[in-house]
Amino acid sequence: MSVHDDLSSIQRSLDDLSRSVTRLEQRLGSGGLEVRRVRTDADHLRESVALLRAAAAPDAPKRADLVTIPDTPYDGSLWTDSDDEGLGARDRRAP
Repeated sequence: MSVHDDLSSIQRSLDDLSRSVTRLEQRLGSGGLEVRRVRTDADHLRESVALLRAAAAPDAPKRADLVTIPDTPYDGSLWTDSDDEGLGARDRRAP
């Protein structure tokens, strides 16, 4: 199966779930905490699948290229205004 087929299958299952939750709401009432939680969870699943579908779209923006960090040491002058971590300030003693 392709990603598109999988997402379509999930969407059909979510549609079935939504219809089932609607029938439960009609039978049990929509005011109960349990029914509201199931409705909210079903809605969150629907939103998550929509995000997946957007991310899997062929024209979706791809991740930016990785940035290479050189192995050469950093310039020491970058750190003149900071304290040595864990050692305290240069002009004071540690307690």
